[in-house]
Amino acid sequence: MHITKSFRHTGRGAQLRPDIMPVLSAGRHRSPRSGACFMEFASFLAGEKWSDHPACTHAGLAQMARAVNDMSSNEGRGRLSTLIPSVIGLTSDDPRLELVLAITAVTVALPDAPLDRQHALAVGGLVCQEALHRLGGGPVEVDAPFVEALASAPEAERWARRFLDRNQRWGHAEITERQTHTTIAMAVDGVRSACVPRPDDRLYAMLAESIALCERFVAAAAAAPSAPSAPGAAAPVAAVPETRRAVQV
Repeated sequence: MHITKSFRHTGRGAQLRPDIMPVLSAGRHRSPRSGACFMEFASFLAGEKWSDHPACTHAGLAQMARAVNDMSSNEGRGRLSTLIPSVIGLTSDDPRLELVLAITAVTVALPDAPLDRQHALAVGGLVCQEALHRLGGGPVEVDAPFVEALASAPEAERWARRFLDRNQRWGHAEITERQTHTTIAMAVDGVRSACVPRPDDRLYAMLAESIALCERFVAAAAAAPSAPSAPGAAAPVAAVPETRRAVQV
């Protein structure tokens, strides 16, 4: 995407100006004059207040975009701009989407991540998987790919399961947005630090695939009919009104 116009922040959205043209760079920025990260550009295109946490994008996907933006090289970061329009308006109130994004990120990162990161990733993935199961699963399949990723790192899986056996509260406590976002950030770091070629290409693909995953999730969740509860059955889990609340497990 080539941006041919620029803007200044007015406090009520973005106003175009021909004399400023922000460039994608790492970190947060006070204004377009000092550059823009992926989500700051998204906030402008959506007509929101200048922010790297705009309301137009699901919080977990925005976390992925910020992490990929910051961990890409200066040369590779520019390519990410083509994905910015895809995240605008892509959001959901369904608490399962946070977990699906985190599990999928771990699935991508785990096979090639350094050993020390594999341990933490396996723990994060297993905890999020358990939380997703307690919410009844999701409208897109994530279990089979995650199981395959665990099989590619058997030592990390054994370590993680022993850790969780010794710390069972981890599998039964509520999962907060901060925890899922930490898992996503660890996964992006695992992809960036893996000893494999072309990390920028892998980061781009990771973000592009996460965007596609969110699109499939939102479409599938919207199309799924509400199943009637059988007599005596537990009531279905209600969607949390906003994704920034903790997911109860």
